[in-house]
Amino acid sequence: MTQPGTNHHRPTNHNRSKTAPAGGGVRPRKNGFHHHHNQEKVDAQNNVLKKPEDASNTDWDINIPIPKLSVRNSSFLVASLSLLCYLNSCYGDFVFDDTEAVLSNKDVKPETPIIEVLQDDFWGERITKNHSHKSYRPLTVLSFRLNYILSGGFHPFSFHLTNVVLHTIISVFSLRIFSILLSDLSCLHRRLEAEKFRRKTFPAPRASLLCALLFTAHPIHTESVAGVVGRADLLSAAFFFLSFFFYVSALQKDGGHFLLSLLYSILCCTASMLCKEQGITVIGVCIVYDVILNCQVDMLRIFQRSQIPTKSQGSSHPRWLPSLATRLSIMTLCAVVLLAGRFFIMGSGPPPFQPSDNPASFADGILTRVTNYNFIYALNLWLLIFPRWLCFDWSMGCVSLIQSANDIRLLAPVALWVLLGGLIYRSVVGPPSHGKRVLTMALALLIIPFLPASNLFLRVGFVIAERVLYLPSLGFCMLLTLMVDAVSRSSVSKKAVQCLLVILLAYYVGRCIQRNQDWMTEERLYKAGLDVCPRNAKVHYNIGKNAADSGSLDEAVTYYRQALSLNPVYDQAMNNLANLLKDQGHLTEAEELLHKAVQIKPQFAAAWMNLGIVQAANKKYTEAEQSYKMALSHRHRYADCYFNLGNMYLELRRDNEALGAWLNATSFQSDHARAWSNAVVHFESLGQYETAILVAKEAMKHVPQEPSIYFGLGNVLGKEGRYQEAEENFLQAIQLNPKMANYHGNLGVLYHRWGKYSKAKKHYTSALELDPESRNARNNLKKLQQTMTKMKSKKNAGQ
Repeated sequence: MTQPGTNHHRPTNHNRSKTAPAGGGVRPRKNGFHHHHNQEKVDAQNNVLKKPEDASNTDWDINIPIPKLSVRNSSFLVASLSLLCYLNSCYGDFVFDDTEAVLSNKDVKPETPIIEVLQDDFWGERITKNHSHKSYRPLTVLSFRLNYILSGGFHPFSFHLTNVVLHTIISVFSLRIFSILLSDLSCLHRRLEAEKFRRKTFPAPRASLLCALLFTAHPIHTESVAGVVGRADLLSAAFFFLSFFFYVSALQKDGGHFLLSLLYSILCCTASMLCKEQGITVIGVCIVYDVILNCQVDMLRIFQRSQIPTKSQGSSHPRWLPSLATRLSIMTLCAVVLLAGRFFIMGSGPPPFQPSDNPASFADGILTRVTNYNFIYALNLWLLIFPRWLCFDWSMGCVSLIQSANDIRLLAPVALWVLLGGLIYRSVVGPPSHGKRVLTMALALLIIPFLPASNLFLRVGFVIAERVLYLPSLGFCMLLTLMVDAVSRSSVSKKAVQCLLVILLAYYVGRCIQRNQDWMTEERLYKAGLDVCPRNAKVHYNIGKNAADSGSLDEAVTYYRQALSLNPVYDQAMNNLANLLKDQGHLTEAEELLHKAVQIKPQFAAAWMNLGIVQAANKKYTEAEQSYKMALSHRHRYADCYFNLGNMYLELRRDNEALGAWLNATSFQSDHARAWSNAVVHFESLGQYETAILVAKEAMKHVPQEPSIYFGLGNVLGKEGRYQEAEENFLQAIQLNPKMANYHGNLGVLYHRWGKYSKAKKHYTSALELDPESRNARNNLKKLQQTMTKMKSKKNAGQ
């Protein structure tokens, strides 16, 4: 084989005997690309390979019943289809996981140092902690931060539009990727066609376009595109494509150019992995491409240990083998290094998932686990075939375990392996051909990107996740295109298939638009999930949570109880239901639920804190203090817990400890407004006015829009007789929250003392309008009226 850096081509001697390389019937060239002798001829005088005379008719996809379009027209069609499918998703809100991964993620805000983004998981928690989800996607988080900066805050349109644009770019780029995977051209042909791609045409134009259209419009992508957190899948796919493209480009080059393209491929693979862990599977796809399509190795002959053809010089190995072995060794080493780095970053062990997250992985007996895994694989394939039943979450009873040999669902994994077995048999048995190699590549694209979600290597925290099918759908679209080609041999079948393709794409578009509507709001999303998975406890839990957030407390209690009836050990539902019951005064039941929650999940810090709150309300102060400390032992920087602990200490008249707890809360969460406000009020109650003023001014640096801080400062300044400054702060508090009766009432008191009686009367009246039951405002207004009456009487007497 020609070594990197060599630019000479040895003229082929057509008069001497030739032996075919193993399994491929091809001759190597440069770093790995090969050519068929019946496709190219050599011009001995110029020492270059020539295109065959019939090269213009080499399109194998001529039977596919869609038009042959130029690159520009194909790209425009694919981009238009993407916008048609997903443009309405731009008007959606932040829903489901968007709240935790975007809105509540401190790493999204620009004030968080970049170094912290690199140390945290996808949800903003330190990745080395035991309770971390262990998903490491810093590039995705930084893309959220860029959205935040460019749009000036959390404006969902900007975030959704970015997703749509990304999917459109990926879809257009998929034309090039599919063309590479589907074309049957030699190295020089690929170079020539690469030039054509930039101008007018490209290899396998019909098949590539059909694959791209199917990929663009497939409804399985709605979760990745319509959900903001789906950005991880989109960015990972974009770098996945780039990594594969640079690897293919490296195969066409020599020396330094080869190494540079290979380096680009590895860097893009790393970037893909830093967007989502699934990105590392591009290395497997590159290896399969190199072996099957580039070197055209006949795997069946290798497995049968047939004699390897040799060169005429008598070498025992094919000429392409050393170069292939080098490339595969480099890529395998990179995979090992990336995986080692990923586990090093993760720090502690894998995330602590619960049986309800992924019941099959916790099932007793390997046979039960394997059976249920295969049933889940079959369901994933079914969602690709018929994406009618889509749900935001498939855990907690949505897919019950197969535990009996009489379960009719066993037919699903049987059908799956019959289908896959048939496809694998067709791809390896019989004489090697381009169609068989493309079929093998399609299967590789379907299976390899899915491996991280298969539970074969690590337990995952879900049963089915539509988002993980974004990349595997590439292989599915190739399989569907190969099937279309196979059945479109006659003019009659061509027309029938063409009609079916139009119907299929129309269904895809309609289903995408409809599913985007589900992703518009949490209420729609969860209600749609209830139609698909009525036995999914998490669906009922999320409907309950959404109802509680909107103020429908009775409805929320109903759905939380339904979630617990479906999953009696659902700790989060217990915690949320207990909070509602506590607010409704049902303290005994709330305490019982929280005790169960922490028994089920001892590291559940929020449940420990809420248990402390309920116990304190029941006057069980010793137990409450222990519960608070248990919460802090599991989450050391738990600001809310310190705040509530401080409130209990204040109730027990342990003033110094209360103040220390509130200041701890502000040190761990600088924008904890209630802790700042309590600290200001506490210093005021101790008569330490100057300290209270200093604390209030420090608080304003962190929570400049918090009215309670201005209100507290106004009270302190008023007691010091600094009326004008106090007035400014009271007015600022009212401007930020004009509906607070006590803000108006205290400003009225200030004006009353200041002698500005008309203004005092105005604000006392405003306070009573907002809170007619305010005794202080009523008494103060009465005193003011008496004072004004006396003044009026004195004035009249003086006249």
